[in-house]
Amino acid sequence: MTVPYEAIYPGPWKDSTTFSPAVRCGEWLLISGMTAVDENRNIVGVGDMAAQARYIYKKIGAVLAAAGAGFEHVVETVDYVVTLEGYDKTAEVRRELFKGPPYPAATGVVVAGLVRPQALIEIKATARIPRPSL
Repeated sequence: MTVPYEAIYPGPWKDSTTFSPAVRCGEWLLISGMTAVDENRNIVGVGDMAAQARYIYKKIGAVLAAAGAGFEHVVETVDYVVTLEGYDKTAEVRRELFKGPPYPAATGVVVAGLVRPQALIEIKATARIPRPSL
């Protein structure tokens, strides 16, 4: 059976998860929601939403690079946050990375909790990576 998409696995994730950090389907790259969990499964930036967002975007950057893309290809982000306290500070992180305007479309959702108890924010993203012209 042919899979209609390519799984993107930067780093050590491939053998330790039951999901793909991202999948590429044609020109679209769908990046799974990520929290600020490091390679030792510890939360980076405990209690600091901006620090967690910065670390998450570092991970998203690695996924984008593995797919041959960059932040300029991101067309949408979705932030899931457990509190609004500190959420405004994540805007500066976005400005640093996306260098807009224009900026990607964005949605913020307040949730009751995330899988990692110390995680304050989870971010997923969608990118469009045009195929090279022939």
